[in-house]
Amino acid sequence: QVHLVESGGGSVQAGDSLRLSCAASGGTFSNYVMAWFRQAPGKEQEFVLAISGSGGITYYPGSATGRFKISRDNAENTLYLQMNSLKPEDTAVYYCAAVGAANAPRRFKERTSYTYWGQGTQVTVSS
Repeated sequence: QVHLVESGGGSVQAGDSLRLSCAASGGTFSNYVMAWFRQAPGKEQEFVLAISGSGGITYYPGSATGRFKISRDNAENTLYLQMNSLKPEDTAVYYCAAVGAANAPRRFKERTSYTYWGQGTQVTVSS
């Protein structure tokens, strides 16, 4: 059983940056593909980015997301999401998720591909 806890959310102004963290426990962290999802008010949960167990491969949603970067520190069992140039439309609850695999499953953009989830951290961006 993997336990995930997100942190680092908050209220910021448009154009600011935030770094979210996801602390993992209960498993060998490098054995899990990790991902970030988000859910804005009134909208479905949306895939943000994923990263392979080694950290060597980043999986993208297919749309331009150059403002966000995913990384992981396997020695510290922590996943990160660096968010730059934040916009009001980035306002959402951000969740980290994990699935036991070295590389992302074929349907890595779908929430059903992930086994473990954190409780989420709120990010609010005001204009």
